[in-house]
Amino acid sequence: MTRRTRFDYKGKFALVTGASKGLGKAYAEELAARGSNLVLVARSKAELETLAVALRRDYKVRAEVIQADLGDMSAPSTIAEGLERIGIQPDLLLNNAAVGYSGRFFSRPLGEELIPVVVNVQSLVELTHVLGKKMVARGSGGIINIGSNGGFQPVPYNATYSATKAFVLLFSEAVAEELKGSGVRMMIANPGPTATEFFVQSPTSIKLEKMDSAQSVARRTLDDFSRGKVVSYPGRLSTRVSTWISRILPRGLTTALVAHVSRSMGFDR
Repeated sequence: MTRRTRFDYKGKFALVTGASKGLGKAYAEELAARGSNLVLVARSKAELETLAVALRRDYKVRAEVIQADLGDMSAPSTIAEGLERIGIQPDLLLNNAAVGYSGRFFSRPLGEELIPVVVNVQSLVELTHVLGKKMVARGSGGIINIGSNGGFQPVPYNATYSATKAFVLLFSEAVAEELKGSGVRMMIANPGPTATEFFVQSPTSIKLEKMDSAQSVARRTLDDFSRGKVVSYPGRLSTRVSTWISRILPRGLTTALVAHVSRSMGFDR
């Protein structure tokens, strides 16, 4: 059995996508608290700059900003060029940025349904390849991809989003196996409903106080990566249990049950 070395965050450079708010901001703050320097990536430069100032002040770390919209297929190249410009090679890539829309698939414009494919899949794969290849050449580094408990089964009324997260799950597990012995590790984290702007903007009837906090999810994710896990479930136990349904029940029944839950939460509207 290969023994995995604990990942030490102190003094390392971590690049976090979708860092301006929600879970991405929580990851940036938790990394800074552990002594990591940050490269913050998101669409909103003003929000990134505000966060960078706070991280420098509160944690005495270096925090750089790269503005990029991961819904634009040129974004990974923009990020790579930004890293060259500031002279940083990240030790850790945290692919957190994600987009998802609820509702019936054919009730939404095609363009909107394609955005999660670009952000959650294409940009993630390209960033992983561009930055991960350099880590492999150096013989050290880490990649954390943020999935979802929704990626373990079809989720009607969140069809495209859940499908992209299923891709991230299988992609991450496969590449993690390929990386064994390279000095580079990959982990997929699968949080459940988390109290962020993602749910504030959706029609769900779940109260935010009944969800995991972004801070607790960030803390558990980084703890799991440090311990050498390949698959992380950084939420409450019920979140992990929900991922077992598709392994126990027939797929048709699983899909019907998830559709019923989605409708009860208002996602079909």
